[in-house]
Order: sequence, then C-alpha cells, then structure tokens
Amino acid sequence: MSTAAVADVVATALAREGQDWIVPRWPVPAGVAVFSTTRNGGVSAGTYASLNLGATMARRRSGDDPLSVAQNRARVQVHLPSQPVWLDQVHGGAVHVATREGAATPPTADAAVTRERNVVLAVLTADCLPLVLADRGGSAVGIAHCGWRGLAAGVVENALRTMALPAADVVAWMGPAIGPDAFEVGADVRDVFLMRDAADAGAFRPKGTAKWWADIYALARRRLLHAGVSDVHGGELCTVTDAQRFFSFRRDGETGRMATFAWRC
Repeated sequence: MSTAAVADVVATALAREGQDWIVPRWPVPAGVAVFSTTRNGGVSAGTYASLNLGATMARRRSGDDPLSVAQNRARVQVHLPSQPVWLDQVHGGAVHVATREGAATPPTADAAVTRERNVVLAVLTADCLPLVLADRGGSAVGIAHCGWRGLAAGVVENALRTMALPAADVVAWMGPAIGPDAFEVGADVRDVFLMRDAADAGAFRPKGTAKWWADIYALARRRLLHAGVSDVHGGELCTVTDAQRFFSFRRDGETGRMATFAWRC
C-alpha cells in the first residue's frame, strides 16, 4: 500500500471516531507515521475547548484543569505505540536524540530525532510551525517546533544535522501554523532574518509603518532549501483564521495547544 493510501486509511478511521486530525499525504515509507491534532475531540472547556494537550511546564503555565489535559492526552494515546517524548520547548535551536530509554523529565529542546522504532516524537503548537522530517528509506524521523526565534536559532538546520542523512533523501512536511496574512511582526524580527540572508526579504510583506506580514512557511522552506531539502509538503493552513479547528495564541492569548506526532512503525 502506498504512503498516500495509508494516510487515507488512517484519516478515514479517525473521522469515524469523530476526530478531524490531520494526516499528511507525503512520499515517505508507510513505516513512518505522522498526524497533527486539532482543537476538537477533547474534554477541556472555555478558551481551552476542547482537545488541549498543553500541560504546565517550567517556563509555560497552563490555566487548564490538569485532569482535563490528562484525559485529552489519554484520548490521543490510544493512537500511539508508546508515550510521546514531550519536550520543554523554549523557542531555541537545541535537538534531543530520543531513544526507548526515555528521560526522567521533558528535555529542554525544540526538536527531536530518533532512529528507533515506536519512539514517538511530539511538539506542541498554537501558531508556531510543526515541522516533520523523514528520509525516503524510513530510517529516521525528526520533528521541530518552529517559531520565528527557533528558525532564526537554526532549529531546522540542527535537526537535519542530527539526523545525519543526505539532504537529498530527506522529505519535509509542514503542519498547521499561523498563515502569511495573519503573522504581523515588527522590523526587528525582519531584521533578524535579513542580517543572516537578505533574500529572506521575500518572506515579508509591508504592513504600514515599521510593520510586516511574515510568512513562517516561506521562512521554513528557505531554511530547508539552504540545507539541501527541496521535497517539502504542507504549509497551506492558518491557525489564526480557522478558529473552529485550531488553537491560536496570536488570536486568543490564553488558549490550548495542538500536538504533532511522528514515529517509525
């Protein structure tokens, strides 16, 4: 069965359970599994309604009921082969190498890589870009939490370096993130990228005085292309404008978190 056919089967099964989660159709082996949750299908209430997967970490406080988050995570867990490797995300460039032994506490990192089977990588997002990496042979998978700070800090390049694979063999998928017509930034953010690569100017459109619309999908694509990865998929969704399906920190402030999961079967 082709990868696209497997993705369709998984998506159909999830739909029967009332889940509108996102399963990518991308050219990697069927032994690589990936999906992103949406905000739907959980038990949380209010601004966290309903499938909030974001628990309290050292640097991030969640106002949601911890029991609700635990129930939400349990609902997702039945679709996973093992407990996810949750990260303590700090908008940086560090990469965690995940193994079956796991870690006592969530490692401080914004990306993770594994070559082992059934080790589930995960990132939490609510506007930042979840990026999944895999090679066409299915020998390794990687995942990255890409906000603008993480992209500027080299999280994409670091994840690819840690995977230690020929870039031409790597395929990327970009999950749901803030769209190019919703991500307003100041000149300071634009300058961070242009000081590194003037050609990044193409990912910004002017919005009034000293304000810009930033395209986080385009910025990630440029990081990937610079590293030699040209087979890139996804990048068509906007977490801000689709309030029925996605949490958005930019839109709502206090809100929940979706998760993207990736593993080798």
